[in-house]
Amino acid sequence: MYTLIQAPCIPDELCARVYDFCKRLLTLPKPFCTIGLDYASRLQLERAAPGTLYQRMVISEQSLHSAAFPCQERIFIFADPELLPEAICRALAMDTEAAQVSQSPRGCMSCVVTHALQAALGDTCDTPGLWARLQALPPRDLEHWFQQVVAAVEGSEGGSERGQHTARLERIYHGLMGSSPAGNDPQEGLQSTPLPSPNISFHLWTEDEQLWKELVLFLRPLSQSCEPECLGQELEPLEMPDPLPGCGCCGQSRFSVLSTDSGIERDLPAPEEPCERSRLHRKGGIKKKPSPLDSVALLQAGGGKAPGKPPGRAGVPPEPAAPLQRLHTARVVLLGDDRVLGRLAQAFLSLRKREARRVFLTPRLDLQFYHIPVVPGQPQPLAAEHTDPEELCEVAGYLGRADPWYESNISTLGHMIPKLATMPSRALVTDPFLTDVIAYYARMGTQPVCFQVHSVKVLFQDPAQEPAEDVFLTELLTQVQDGPSHRELSTTKRKSTLDGPGMDLTVTCRRVVLSKRQKELALSLRSTGLLMKAIPAEEAAGQGCLTVTITEIIRTSNLAGRSFSAVAHRFRTRSIKVRSSEQRPFTVRLDKDSRRTYRDVVGLEVSPCLEPSYCLQKTRTTKCSPEETEDVGLVKYLPKSLLLPINTFAGVIP
Repeated sequence: MYTLIQAPCIPDELCARVYDFCKRLLTLPKPFCTIGLDYASRLQLERAAPGTLYQRMVISEQSLHSAAFPCQERIFIFADPELLPEAICRALAMDTEAAQVSQSPRGCMSCVVTHALQAALGDTCDTPGLWARLQALPPRDLEHWFQQVVAAVEGSEGGSERGQHTARLERIYHGLMGSSPAGNDPQEGLQSTPLPSPNISFHLWTEDEQLWKELVLFLRPLSQSCEPECLGQELEPLEMPDPLPGCGCCGQSRFSVLSTDSGIERDLPAPEEPCERSRLHRKGGIKKKPSPLDSVALLQAGGGKAPGKPPGRAGVPPEPAAPLQRLHTARVVLLGDDRVLGRLAQAFLSLRKREARRVFLTPRLDLQFYHIPVVPGQPQPLAAEHTDPEELCEVAGYLGRADPWYESNISTLGHMIPKLATMPSRALVTDPFLTDVIAYYARMGTQPVCFQVHSVKVLFQDPAQEPAEDVFLTELLTQVQDGPSHRELSTTKRKSTLDGPGMDLTVTCRRVVLSKRQKELALSLRSTGLLMKAIPAEEAAGQGCLTVTITEIIRTSNLAGRSFSAVAHRFRTRSIKVRSSEQRPFTVRLDKDSRRTYRDVVGLEVSPCLEPSYCLQKTRTTKCSPEETEDVGLVKYLPKSLLLPINTFAGVIP
């Protein structure tokens, strides 16, 4: 499919054969039928108007102005500077910057015009002469012909015949070439038009809210909006009850005012009264209630209230708001190992909470995530306990087992990217290999694999300390905390001598058996710690369950004295509670990241993380009907669990 998009001209017979093959995939189970439907739709569009796929890809990736196709895309590469060596970050930044410098709007528009005319006219198109003609045009004339070609190609999508599409582009070709008729110059055959590199930006992930800020700036550039700080205030007034100062470039102020309006027209204050409510106006007529389907769509998109509308004049019904379209696509590529994906899970939950309070990004932005594993050549300080690269790249390993094409094209980059850091800078500029691979992955990786995000509630030894709430994606590790307090030191030594190493734990959960039924399980044992894995070691285990491994210390007595042995208990569960019976503290580390370690912990609760929009609507339903315990109304149509989608080429192949 990637070759067909870039091909200068596709023979009708070949296109028909591929289209029939994709239709036969529809009879197979997922993901084959999903891929077949996606590619069959693309081929049907390409057969009706040759060059459409190439044209749309370049226009959206380069953010070229076009009224006929006003879509924009951008690739955001995020790397954690504390997890990757500085040399790798520098090489990645240099590679992406070199790819952007080589692109220009003029060159991209010339590529679109050349490819569209060549795809429609075939051998009759004088490609070298056309390219030379485009390079000689002034910028305004080039943009004029570019808009003409885009309008002609997009107009053919409405169902017009192939012959009419060819005739329209042939007229544009003759008008562009002027007096030199087609076919007079010696033809050199079809020539491939290069596909420009997409718009890629490289970011060192240093702030927790950096992902959200970059997405907002993508929708509202600084040239059209405020600074990021002011923008955050404008987008989320519900978080700040105090009056928000107006933004200098917006010229508006937002206030949080307690309403005492009775809802009756005569109760409104007179215009001359110096009251804050005098600026409000009553809308005429009866307000139409939205349909349940509209409410479900809004809540599934992120919940919360719709963006506020300016009040209309009294007695004048408001104009119906046009439905929002997702004209922007953000492709976020995460470079690193499982630890950077743990940060992504935190940022994704924070973003979903913002959208639940006030939906803004979701109806306007198509957000997609990608992951490229990177294994540093030298072990980093934060990875001292995980020297095996496979232990730090469990997510990439699972994606590689699920999708062989991901394994052969993306997983192999984990060892190649560190080698690029040792190459001379001139070689990176002349051969942007990494940029090409990232562009191929972002363009063709359209099938998501969803991972369950788990929430954890941490209880501390100090009763005055509030419990902490966090999330993890890959694993949770608990270990006995070293260095007890002076008051407990003598008692701990004496007890350890009698009972052995470790601590007494009480574990309660609902165990998932082979039949996928849940069975109550309660354990009281002495253990040195436990490990919870959220990524299954094999595809048969399935997603959504935790694989818990508890190391139990068993004491045995014989003639030689007491001895201790370790026995590992392993089971699967969806939620679990752990308590330290003797209140001895232990540590909790999330997603193999030593920066996310909690100390002085005496208990924890782990369960699947819920979608914030579901929680918001569930709370509203409970307030209205406290006796209802099951999901009723709109709640039962909402996704309950928070799933993090990471794109691959084919999804999970059984």
